[in-house]
Amino acid sequence: MTLQVVQGYLPLMLLLGFATYFQTVTGFGLGMIVLGGASGFGLAPVASVAILVSLVTLVNSALALPGTLDQIDWRAVRAATLGIVPSVVVGVLLFDYLNGTASNVLHLLLGAVVLYGGIGSALRPAPKAERSGDTGFFLSGIFGGLLSGMFGISGPPLIFYFYRQPLTMAQIRCALILLFAVTASIRTAYSAFAGQLPAAMWWQAAVALPVVTFATLFARRHPPPLSGVTTRRLAFVTLMLLGAHLIVNALLEML
Repeated sequence: MTLQVVQGYLPLMLLLGFATYFQTVTGFGLGMIVLGGASGFGLAPVASVAILVSLVTLVNSALALPGTLDQIDWRAVRAATLGIVPSVVVGVLLFDYLNGTASNVLHLLLGAVVLYGGIGSALRPAPKAERSGDTGFFLSGIFGGLLSGMFGISGPPLIFYFYRQPLTMAQIRCALILLFAVTASIRTAYSAFAGQLPAAMWWQAAVALPVVTFATLFARRHPPPLSGVTTRRLAFVTLMLLGAHLIVNALLEML
């Protein structure tokens, strides 16, 4: 790969670095930030960026999780995973059958739901008094998997649900990173099966590898001094921005 090509990737790599740091600290955000930034600034085709995000999410998870597995609520993760695994495939197949208009309408509805949920949760950043049962985590996994399969954005349902639980920030962060690794593994396997991983994609991932590695290790050693309530509010504000972004993009496509 020539120096000119690498320099062409620089804006995308900077965005990846920031998103990786954010995800390592909060447990989410890599896919949403990179996909939103790439589409908003025209850095790269969204379809290829979605595949790249899946690849680098696996790297981020492999570097962020060692030494923290004892902090994971395995019961919650297991229930969510049981919902994620089949629904990702269903989401991909469903998206293939949708025409452009139907897809834009779903994007608009998704944005409205995410924006509404983000506003409501930001106004009530304190967690629930009691931990929810396995059924709720399973349903959050189903909806998260469907969104991942259809739009490459699995975060909102899982983020909403886990951040409303009376868990520590470390428990929430590690559980979400692990669940996003599960989602990324399924999407990467599907992309490989569908022949959507050309050599150029592997070069792009190779360029991103040192950026993601540095950002992940830096975040583990130098996290920002945020309280639990502040971190929760930051998560919900981020979801509000994502919801607004989805609504604007859907309306522009429909017009």
